[in-house]
Amino acid sequence: MSIPLTTNYLGLELASPIVVGAAAPLSSDLHRLEQLEQEGAGAVVLRSLFLEQIERDWQEWIHHQHLCSESHPEALSYLPAVDPQHLGLEGYLEEIRRAREALSIPVIASLNGTHSGHWSEAAQALQQAGASAIELNLYSVPSSTSCTSAELEAEQLEIVRQVCNALSVPVAVKLSPWYTGLAAMIRAMAEAGARGAVLFNRFLQPEIDIDTISTEAHLELSHSSEQRLPLRWIGLLHGRVAVELAASTGIENGRDVLRMLMVGAQICQVVSALLRHGPGALQRMREEMQQWLDDNHIESLASLRGSLSQQRNPNPEAFERAQYLRALSSSGALPVDWSER
Repeated sequence: MSIPLTTNYLGLELASPIVVGAAAPLSSDLHRLEQLEQEGAGAVVLRSLFLEQIERDWQEWIHHQHLCSESHPEALSYLPAVDPQHLGLEGYLEEIRRAREALSIPVIASLNGTHSGHWSEAAQALQQAGASAIELNLYSVPSSTSCTSAELEAEQLEIVRQVCNALSVPVAVKLSPWYTGLAAMIRAMAEAGARGAVLFNRFLQPEIDIDTISTEAHLELSHSSEQRLPLRWIGLLHGRVAVELAASTGIENGRDVLRMLMVGAQICQVVSALLRHGPGALQRMREEMQQWLDDNHIESLASLRGSLSQQRNPNPEAFERAQYLRALSSSGALPVDWSER
């Protein structure tokens, strides 16, 4: 008899540990969301709402309020009849409501930003619209030459603390791997109230076109080789931080999901595989997982989860520098065949 794939994430009951990650092409259309649920998604993270959009609308509203306060009273009738609490949010709030009405799986809202702003107000509005949880996406490129890593981290921790204090629904934080002390930062975020950490965010890297002599933004889908970074860190952190760990990047098939569960992931977020192969990829992942679990007589996902994390791995050095030194010192680590030269 096949074991159930049910999973608990952020206190939410999921039918599967495979979650649709935040991506506009996947969640901007309600029909696509319904297809993803039918194919076995455990939950869906909606496309990101960018805090910069909210802040811009707030500044415009304040600007017009100031101008009209100094003009003829009749000009007040030209002000937009919008509750300032929901400026820049209306369309996204409606997406949440429609998704919650149409789907039986949890709907997680994504709030994306870099610096202090109206995070708490926006998060409260997302909760009121029906979001099952909030994912804070702290996408930042710290290019300042005067702001220290400690200052940047303190600002982000304050954002997490304010949002968690303002909400009753659970909060997960999606992070980049480029922190001075990633493990300590995740522990601090847990102390600030975060219940989950999503590893990792993928930065978009610029591309130079030497024919047009221009710089272009370049979006490239992830590949399975990129899963090694989150796999390593989840394996290191499992059992050491008081948050649930979610794997993101490079999850292509059911075997990849199993790998992440073995090192300690609670769930896996999938985007690129769905953009490449369509919603049917979810069902194939579930079938691959189920077949492997049956073939290996695994009794439950709980017994599998974390079985190869550093704390329980028979080769704990595999996650650390000692293995790196051993690999590069080996004569066969970098094979070169010059026999035909």
